Amino acid sequence: MSLDAEVAAAQAAADAAGAVIRRYFRAQVGVETKSDASPVTAADKGAEVAIREILRTRFPDHGMIGEELGGQEGGDQRAGRFTWVIDPIDGTRAFITGRPTFATLISLLDHGVPVLGLIDQPITGERWLAAGGRLSFTGAHGGVAGCRRVASLAEAELSCTSPDMLDAAQYARFRKLASACRRTSWGGDAYAYGLLALGQIDVIAEADLKLWDWAALAPVIEAAGGIATDWQGRRLTLDGDGSMLAVGDPSVHEAAVAALFGTDSH
Repeated sequence: MSLDAEVAAAQAAADAAGAVIRRYFRAQVGVETKSDASPVTAADKGAEVAIREILRTRFPDHGMIGEELGGQEGGDQRAGRFTWVIDPIDGTRAFITGRPTFATLISLLDHGVPVLGLIDQPITGERWLAAGGRLSFTGAHGGVAGCRRVASLAEAELSCTSPDMLDAAQYARFRKLASACRRTSWGGDAYAYGLLALGQIDVIAEADLKLWDWAALAPVIEAAGGIATDWQGRRLTLDGDGSMLAVGDPSVHEAAVAALFGTDSH
């Protein structure tokens, strides 16, 4: 199946969202608190509207699910129709504090499986786009698309956005994984997954993720040569538990799962 039209639409939608977001960046935009206690701004809402307008115009029969405006408009993923999944600003906390580590995420599901994933950072001008198992990366700050190889977890750089996304049991498991890795860094939201796809980070373990948080990330990681599963090593699905384990070198994925649960990978 050719995804050329869908790729072009995702690119155009990200461009439109970026134009909205740049107007608000570091502009002391007002912040509202949603029912789940997460922040939202006019930039989030405006960017999602811009994305939806382009996708709706080009694919009126496709469904849409977005973090801010909900879903599902037209189309039914359970009936096998295509569904776009949108997170206009993944990392709103970073955005409202002036940090360019947030990202716009756009994904296309086919029968509930992500077949296209786009990560866009509109301030730094970096973009990762995966479709058909191929990854393209554009950016003026260096980096080549492709995960790196490590001999063992002991050489791996581990990352997680925040310990706040982990409950007590998950945090205890994360610490076991951290003890098996070389170093741990915090922060990054979706941008960290882009860095994993450039071979800068080796492992990311996070939890409490919604569909719009991970749907665009999995295709990027896999097209870069990595693997993306839940913490138990299972394929990511629409009804998953919200955990995600992204590993750049598939040869250490089993060891990462084992470390999380304190078991011997052999």
